[in-house]
Amino acid sequence: MRSFQCSVCSQVLFFDNSRCLQCDSDLGYEPVSGHLDVISLRESAASNEVVFGRTEAGDGDRLQRCANRTVASCNWLVAIDVPDGLCASCRLTTVRPNDADAAALADFAFAESAKRRLLHQLNALGLEIVGKEDDPDRGVAFEFRSSSTELVTTGHDGGVITLDLSEADDAHREQVRQDLGEPYRTVLGHLRHEIGHYFWPRLVVDAGHTEEFRALFGDETVSYQAALDSHYAGDASAESPSVAAWVDTHVSEYATMHPWEDWAETFAHYLHIRAGLDSANSFGFVLGEPALSASRDALADGSGVSVGPMVQAWLGTTLVMNAMSRSLGTGNHYPFVLSPTVIQKLDFVHRLVTSAAVSVADGPVPDVATVDDVT
Repeated sequence: MRSFQCSVCSQVLFFDNSRCLQCDSDLGYEPVSGHLDVISLRESAASNEVVFGRTEAGDGDRLQRCANRTVASCNWLVAIDVPDGLCASCRLTTVRPNDADAAALADFAFAESAKRRLLHQLNALGLEIVGKEDDPDRGVAFEFRSSSTELVTTGHDGGVITLDLSEADDAHREQVRQDLGEPYRTVLGHLRHEIGHYFWPRLVVDAGHTEEFRALFGDETVSYQAALDSHYAGDASAESPSVAAWVDTHVSEYATMHPWEDWAETFAHYLHIRAGLDSANSFGFVLGEPALSASRDALADGSGVSVGPMVQAWLGTTLVMNAMSRSLGTGNHYPFVLSPTVIQKLDFVHRLVTSAAVSVADGPVPDVATVDDVT
């Protein structure tokens, strides 16, 4: 996630900010350009029509604040002529809690914030997202449901991504994480995983990479239900390595369940790495010794892949992150191992993402971050 800067006072802004804490200016995010900046009401116009940025020119796009700015804490902008006033992110949500369910609405706002981060990143990477209302067959929709009122299973089905809003509750999410023995569990991570399922047929099958996928991830035509049952029954097999073995071949234990889950976990981790490095670079993070040498040594078996420079930068950065986290008494902030096999899978994802990239707000899709970018 890149950093932003207030055009009035130059204060550093963060992606979810709706007001500058230094000069008290109202802020809005314009999704086409990918920028967060000051907004002001346009004089002698509709009360919700705004000017984006410091320019007062009247020939720019006519924008308004998203109608969900209160219920979803949304700071995005949308064209003034959109009838329901919902921004590009909020329009993708087709199911949300009832207005009378205050607790679920708070969780909903948390989930929407994570979704906006996901969409911002996909846009920056050049991965196009269309809604179900524009393309019923190939579009995507998000259903944010509360398990306090119905049975909800987080997952993806035909472009519909469902999230159990209980995942927004820290205590619940931590309990599930411990019960499942997971090193990491976040709402944003769930959404990155599920959007990976959405992109699988587009990036792999439609682009003609099925055989290469199977060579790395396995045969996806094996029964998903049987693999699911076996995984949660604790059975070990050639397709589901034991806990002692999976770290050499998969990014997480859940990835061992089925090739589709391996892809989704790897895709999510790729987005995780890209976002982390983008944030480090944006804030001028400096990586020096001994992290540089340690990251080079860790990548000795994966330096020949196209994603190698990015992974090397990430390994050095997370070494520092973990050292700082332990200094604060909070354990490793990044509890993952990237084996040579996992790096090969990340490289596959990287090559498919960059090949499929379309035009993005800030111009061409940027090169992957390297160690030199964070030094």
